[in-house]
Amino acid sequence: MDGHLLVPFILATFLGGFVSGFSGFAMGIVVSGIWLHIITPIQVAALIAGYGLLTQGYGIAKLRHELSWRTIWPLSLGTAVGIPIGVMLLTRTNPSHVRFGIGVLLVLYATYSLLRPPLGPFKICRSADVAIGIANGLLGGVTGLGGIISTISCQLRG
Repeated sequence: MDGHLLVPFILATFLGGFVSGFSGFAMGIVVSGIWLHIITPIQVAALIAGYGLLTQGYGIAKLRHELSWRTIWPLSLGTAVGIPIGVMLLTRTNPSHVRFGIGVLLVLYATYSLLRPPLGPFKICRSADVAIGIANGLLGGVTGLGGIISTISCQLRG
């Protein structure tokens, strides 16, 4: 990374940390908008995953007694299947396509968050949870942004 790109990189990192501290998530989606123009998608995915472990690890440790393993195992299983496939796709995908896809994802997720219609709670079956987990893992493996699909799923559950 060139020296003149260090300031935008650090600024994006602080903005992502602020958003994550304020909202509890979305650090990766904030930083990827800038990081993808400074470093490679593989580096972005690795950094987002690493920072995600640091920033979310504390919250998970504090709330671990509230987790119902019977409820989350299908999402976890699907995610464990999807991540290696996503990482394999990341190594074979054109970086410009990843940048464009993340941009589209950012716009779509921001639009969804702003215009989210008041939908009633949905009952989602375990097989759908596994599919959601696989999609979550694929997205996480390719981009490091593994929480978006499961967050939407949890919001739809009420």
